[in-house]
Amino acid sequence: MLRFGLSPVKRSVLLRPRYFSLSKFALNDAKLPGSEQNAEKPKKKPLSRLPVGGSDYSQQTLKRNPIEFLTWKAVVVFVVFGSALTYVFTNEKEKLKLRREAEQNRGVGKPLIGGPFNLVDTDNNKFTQDNLQGKFSIIYFGFTHCPDICPDELDKLGLILDGLKSKHNIDLQPIFITCDPARDSPEVIKEYLKDFHPSIIGLTGDYDNVKQCCKNYRVYFSTPRNVKPGQDYLVDHSIFFYFMDPEGEFIDVLGRQYDADQAIDKIKANISAYQPRAEREKAKQGWLGFLYK
Repeated sequence: MLRFGLSPVKRSVLLRPRYFSLSKFALNDAKLPGSEQNAEKPKKKPLSRLPVGGSDYSQQTLKRNPIEFLTWKAVVVFVVFGSALTYVFTNEKEKLKLRREAEQNRGVGKPLIGGPFNLVDTDNNKFTQDNLQGKFSIIYFGFTHCPDICPDELDKLGLILDGLKSKHNIDLQPIFITCDPARDSPEVIKEYLKDFHPSIIGLTGDYDNVKQCCKNYRVYFSTPRNVKPGQDYLVDHSIFFYFMDPEGEFIDVLGRQYDADQAIDKIKANISAYQPRAEREKAKQGWLGFLYK
């Protein structure tokens, strides 16, 4: 014992069995009944046998996680849907604006512009406000002895009619009403309109009927009542095109500030936004009725 250089006490400590450590390892390795350690360990998922980059890999991965591969499609759908929604909203907003303007132009109760009239056409057939039903009409007041303004406006009317037909397949009922009934008989108007668009309907009548029609449309009328044959006089009148809806109600006026192309666009927009009276009244009572105020 002395040859190891250790005292008996130290040597006894070193040679003592380490029961605690062995028991600890044995306890850890033991399988106790009813313990969680008896539960089977979760099996690891097998690694994919599909080669990365192959066609099968792309198809199988797309089925498992399609979101990351369909992101570009979602973006395209979102852009298309958003653009369509923006277009519809802008278009409907413009229509609603035009409807509100037309409603304000019509006024409350009796229309501010338009109303009943009793005239005759160039074939001496009766023509009244009932002839405005069922079609959009555009009305111009003038006279055959007008030196320059009336011919210019009637030429522009022809361009408007042809442009609406060729570009948008829209037919208007064009009407020319004289402010000079003393000189503008049906025969005179018929001959006068031959120089302009063939679809223009010419109207005249006796003094009181023409004056009343001008009054209903708020047209300035300065023609004297009692005119002797061959007497020269001046006629003054308003220079507007009056655009009427298929129910004979006023929509808007087109003044000289509109050229033919601008008038075509304006008329086309109003026709697209048009609502019959029954639909307008129903819309006013609906939950969006405040938009018409």
